[in-house]
Amino acid sequence: MYATLTLPLLKRVPPGGWTALTWLVVTFYPTVLIGQDGAIAWFNAQASTGHSASNRDWALLSGATLIALAGSALLGRRPLAGISMLALATVTANSGWENGAQFAPLQFLPADIALCAITATRPRRTARIAAVVLICVLASQVIMVPQTDTSDAQGAILLAVIAWLIGRSMQQNRLHAEQLGAQTAARAVTAERLRIARELHDMVAHTIGIIALQAGAARRVIETQPAQARDALGEIETASRETLSGLRRMLGALRQPEPGAVAEPTPLEPGPGLASVERLAEKTAAAGVEVEVQWNGERRHLPPEIDMSAFRIVQEAVTNVVRHADTGACRVSIDCHARELSIEVVNDGHRSAPAVTAGSGFGLVGMRERVGLLNGEFSAGSLPQGGFRVAARIPVPEGVA
Repeated sequence: MYATLTLPLLKRVPPGGWTALTWLVVTFYPTVLIGQDGAIAWFNAQASTGHSASNRDWALLSGATLIALAGSALLGRRPLAGISMLALATVTANSGWENGAQFAPLQFLPADIALCAITATRPRRTARIAAVVLICVLASQVIMVPQTDTSDAQGAILLAVIAWLIGRSMQQNRLHAEQLGAQTAARAVTAERLRIARELHDMVAHTIGIIALQAGAARRVIETQPAQARDALGEIETASRETLSGLRRMLGALRQPEPGAVAEPTPLEPGPGLASVERLAEKTAAAGVEVEVQWNGERRHLPPEIDMSAFRIVQEAVTNVVRHADTGACRVSIDCHARELSIEVVNDGHRSAPAVTAGSGFGLVGMRERVGLLNGEFSAGSLPQGGFRVAARIPVPEGVA
């Protein structure tokens, strides 16, 4: 079951709905405030002095309202046509103010709201054209009404400029939010890709190293020691089946959801933890490299991400010993402290693959990334007396028992 997002009420109402509502409020509220002829009295001085509203007054007001409502309806599909009709309706309604001798700034409020919405949601060219249209209509009204109050005209123009600035600010905020969202999504995709790459490398590289050693041992003794060759082939079969099973679980977790479905990404199945170090040592010993495991401190439960990362670091370091170090033994030290976990893998052999040095190679990069994601410290390099050392210090959160 997927949850459906419900927008707030203010966002569910389209801009045309707000302009239509604003027009009705600005135009007709005097009818409720003053009486039956209140709206016409608001427009026509003759009605306010006691004369009845004429048919021309009602026709003028009704026509302007129809034009405004039509412009509001077109605002979503054809914004320039919509704001032009709103401006025309404002001019028509303003012509009734004191028989066209005064200027009504509030009548431009629906057009100002339309300008703000167009500037916030439409391209810059469309927003600029809409602003020019509205300001030209304002200027023409000032020219057409010679008795216009200067403060009213300045207020109307200032209100239009403020509406454009608000819309411009909303557009910039929206574009910035979209840019941040795209960057966040890109970083999330990159982080997930690197995580999958690390898991695939750690899962496959160790098994391939063990298979290569066992296959080489079986090839050398297949004629002289068939039983030992049979055991080596059995280890190869077991390692291959385990890795194949892990790959199937990973690919199952990475399957895309059905088109149109909205769901959170399924995390990869957690890998093994430090409890599997002894089994790792046994498999490595069967491949010809003895692994001495030393535990210091109290062994305790660790968070899954720390437990799995620590094991993967040990696994990759041991794999590098198997594949690249000319030695038959290595030592793994695991120190469990109250606030941190320390790991050290040391061997006394020499590197047989000079291209894989400290700071290069997917294995070392993956180990460094794992430790970095946990805010720890990682180091890897050759020892003065010979051999190679991999060390990691991972902080453990407080309160972990």
